[in-house]
Amino acid sequence: LVSLLLLFSFGQVKYAGLTNIIGIASFFLFSLPLIQAWRISTSLAREFDAVFPSAVASVKPPFSFTRIVAGINAPQIHSSSLLYSTKDSLTLDWYAAQKEGDRPCVIVIHGGSWAGGNSNQLPELNTCLARRGYNVASINYRLAPSYTYPASSQDVAAAIQYLKSHAQSLHTDSSNFVLLGRSAGGQIALDAAYSLKDPSVRGVISYYGPTDMVWGYQNPANPLVLDSKKIMEDYLGGTYAQVPKQYVRSSPTASVTKKSVPTLVIQGKNDPLVAYDHCNRLDEQLNRNHVRHFILRLPWATHGCDYTLNGPSGQLCTYATLQFLDNVFTQ
Repeated sequence: LVSLLLLFSFGQVKYAGLTNIIGIASFFLFSLPLIQAWRISTSLAREFDAVFPSAVASVKPPFSFTRIVAGINAPQIHSSSLLYSTKDSLTLDWYAAQKEGDRPCVIVIHGGSWAGGNSNQLPELNTCLARRGYNVASINYRLAPSYTYPASSQDVAAAIQYLKSHAQSLHTDSSNFVLLGRSAGGQIALDAAYSLKDPSVRGVISYYGPTDMVWGYQNPANPLVLDSKKIMEDYLGGTYAQVPKQYVRSSPTASVTKKSVPTLVIQGKNDPLVAYDHCNRLDEQLNRNHVRHFILRLPWATHGCDYTLNGPSGQLCTYATLQFLDNVFTQ
């Protein structure tokens, strides 16, 4: 729209003032996330290191203006498809670590409202993690409404068991897993990490995932954007009035204990699909139980803010993720 207005106004002297105003406003709106990202980056390393000090030499600075364009069309690591559940014909995409030896593994859980999406979602981070020296297993899982909670969390457990049983051939350290999920996958990752109580799961990362399913159902997204109530009903098998225990059991906020694994949560304040207060509610429970965690709050960001890995959100998300992994995998 801005471009059209500028084109329409070009060469028309009487609209020169309007053109300038629109141009200045457009530049400001475009620059605001960059400025905010830079401001966060000036303290992020110090704040993050206070919670998750890394034994590995620091990765790149949290944010760089030049990196926005430097990583365009970067080559990706080829993945192979592995069948991890013969019963349900579930596969995972395997990205082998680009370092020798038995390496830790990050299990990536895609988003898609628990009813869609697949393991091919946003693969750029998988390549980044593999180059860092981590194996990556990006899994497919059973989807709603055909399968309801806790089917997806059970699939995560099945994937972990598969990777443990094939640890030798996959050069995987079977005592070192971290779960990483986006959106609906964030809820699955948190739920599995907190409820499975598997000592090999060393930490969990949630990118803009729901954390309190009861509160989320009672405070739905704008129906013009997303029918979140219907999505949750399909995933949990009914309304809150019909299956209240499903809503409670699937809420990571209800599963937190003093023994819960270290947690990284990334959330944008402008997310219209997963309300910002989800991260606050989990933050409260993690603090109450003295669980090591960090909430990366991005004031400008919306859902899927890491879509462009070298964008302002993508850079900060990747920095926090790498620093978190370097810490929990060396504990």
